[in-house]
Amino acid sequence: MSPIGFLARLRFAALAAVIALGACSSNSEPEPYVEKPVEPLYNEAADALAREKYNTAADLFLEVERQHPYSIWATKAQLMAAFAYYEAEKYPDAIDTAQRFISLHPGNKDAAYAYYLVALCYYEQIVDVGRDQKNTELALQSLSEVVRRFPDTDYARDARLKLDLTRDHLAGKEMEVGRYYQKKKQYLAAINRYRTVIEKYQTTTHVPEALHRLVETYLALGLAREAQAAGAVLGYNYPGSTWYQDSYALLTEAELRPLRDDRSWITRAFDSTLDTLF
Repeated sequence: MSPIGFLARLRFAALAAVIALGACSSNSEPEPYVEKPVEPLYNEAADALAREKYNTAADLFLEVERQHPYSIWATKAQLMAAFAYYEAEKYPDAIDTAQRFISLHPGNKDAAYAYYLVALCYYEQIVDVGRDQKNTELALQSLSEVVRRFPDTDYARDARLKLDLTRDHLAGKEMEVGRYYQKKKQYLAAINRYRTVIEKYQTTTHVPEALHRLVETYLALGLAREAQAAGAVLGYNYPGSTWYQDSYALLTEAELRPLRDDRSWITRAFDSTLDTLF
């Protein structure tokens, strides 16, 4: 049974009563530590989770593990603590707890969910392209690992969808930096960024613009053949794109036309992609 299904079952079985934690006695001294039976303690954690008291739930699940480390409930509680942290948007805590579960129980049937939960935590922390993309890179790595390790699971299917969005986000960051360099007339630096988009993120939505920007930058550098090659690849792969229309206009203004060049890295990049697809 998946952790989510298991959680649903426990929510119906959870105790209605919730024992208040951390209460103080009349003399302001903390209550003495009392070990609780494992099942009521676990059900108390599940009940807190069902009532969306995620921080309390995480603490109680970890208490299950601490008080009853050799119980079968301890393993389940560890993963549920990670899930509770995720729901509380405490992503670093969720990642640490899920990774600890993986290191302690690599062969557990719920390891796939633990890997997926780590990837989700990084994915949820992706920020706009104007900021540092460390978490986006980590999301890409973690999502790819889910697909690689558990290719036939629902987790992998969802991870593949999120991978597309993650790659598109990283490509968008490269485009933003490339446009910045191009505006500053640092054309070689701009070309390197656009090249990254074409070579690493060729399935993303940013590729047509990257090819057009290459036409612009190569023309600015006086490299006509590379500009023509970029225009030819753009026209062949995205003939109806407005980016191709703009590139074609730029080339004709320079008394040039799109021209395939098999020696160009741009042509080779697309040909190699076709080779891997067919």
